[in-house]
Amino acid sequence: MAEAEVVVGNSKKIRKLVEVKGWKSKWAVIGAVVVLMVAVSLTLKHDRDHKPCHCSQDSRKYTGVVEDCCCDYETVDNINEAVLHPLLQELVKTPFFRYFKVEYQLSLPVKLWCDCPFWPDDGMCNLRDCSVCECPEDEFPEPFKKAMLHGLPSGNLKCQGGNLQDVVDRTLDSKAFRGWIEVDNPWTHDDETDNREMTYVNLQLNPERYTGYTGATARRIWDAIYSENCPKYTSGEICPERRVLYKLISGLHSSISTHIASDYLLDETKNLWGRNLELMYDRVLRFPDRVRNLYFTFMFVLRAVAKAATYLEQAEYDTGNLEEDLKAHALMRQLVYNPKLQAACPLPFAEAKMWQGQGGPELKLEIQKNFKNISALMDCVGCEKCRLWGKLQVLGLGTALKILFSVEGNNQENQPLQLQRNEVIALVNLLHRLSESVKLVQEIGPSIEQTMEGFISPPPQQETRFWQRIRRAVCIN
Repeated sequence: MAEAEVVVGNSKKIRKLVEVKGWKSKWAVIGAVVVLMVAVSLTLKHDRDHKPCHCSQDSRKYTGVVEDCCCDYETVDNINEAVLHPLLQELVKTPFFRYFKVEYQLSLPVKLWCDCPFWPDDGMCNLRDCSVCECPEDEFPEPFKKAMLHGLPSGNLKCQGGNLQDVVDRTLDSKAFRGWIEVDNPWTHDDETDNREMTYVNLQLNPERYTGYTGATARRIWDAIYSENCPKYTSGEICPERRVLYKLISGLHSSISTHIASDYLLDETKNLWGRNLELMYDRVLRFPDRVRNLYFTFMFVLRAVAKAATYLEQAEYDTGNLEEDLKAHALMRQLVYNPKLQAACPLPFAEAKMWQGQGGPELKLEIQKNFKNISALMDCVGCEKCRLWGKLQVLGLGTALKILFSVEGNNQENQPLQLQRNEVIALVNLLHRLSESVKLVQEIGPSIEQTMEGFISPPPQQETRFWQRIRRAVCIN
């Protein structure tokens, strides 16, 4: 900068002046330099604060095609804001998608779900917001209580179940929905074929938010997921299937962190809730790969919903409330057959490229086992509300895997896609959670990054060199 060159030139004159006039004039010179330093500092600050903006209002940090997907970031943001998020916001409020079925133990009536199969359940939660409010039996829809006519033989509640299935198919049966059938999901840990020890929770009354569940017990869950079942892929990894599994879990993790930060208890004494922007930056925004994986997971689940369009459009959303049930059906039809969505992003994820090669079936079994273990780890979460949303979203992700890699095809017409009621509820609520996270990242992410990076970034290199020259100019031996 011109100011810096003037000061550096004058610094030589200052040295001569000091050598000639001695110590008496030295302090006068130092005082003059200090005044000059303040003036130049103000000039530099003015230049920084008023420098012209060379970026347009629509500039984006994330551009191009979402990795391993078929849509670009800008399209995803636009279609999410205009179509997906508004529809999903309404859909998850309808009675059918509002109630989620969970297991409970008769011997422990206040503790939902099965025991952790890996270690003693020693989790602690610091807030009352960690607990789940169960629905009284007269609240949840009457049709949900009815026994399934075409379910598998029922027995005692089992925390484990399901045989692995290794045949991959690329199409879905055109006849689609045949009634809600309680059938096991080979991708998930829970056995959903028994209804006798179940209860329902109202998701609208148990939102995903900060609960105070932190510390070693909380970290142990994610450590077990990433280290044992979903290791991070390296740059030299050639297996797209392993990369997809890691990105799905990472994207889900980013979404959960985003919701915790966006609905955070800022002041417990005043019960003040709001956005913890620093936490959102530390957990998600300052790691570009986490944001990219969030978008990828969103596209993956959206592709599963689109692929199951006929099934979901024909399904019975019966809760006994005719008006609300018709609304749910209409919203689902708008979601799966939306012309704007089909035109903007007709194929969010190309699942046909998966499980190719000679070892495809064996690889599918291995990754299926990994994901099933991840599903089982949700029973080790020590916070009830965290466990509720963890189980729901992992089930939703397992349902997406089931849809995209289902057992069905021309050579196996007797095995069409079959979804449980709970799977569809989990799938739609997961898509909504991801849509909400993408919307938050897109809307407030840039401003948070700009604010936080301003605190932690080092001073500009040119300005640093300038002040070093100033210090050398007044450092007289």
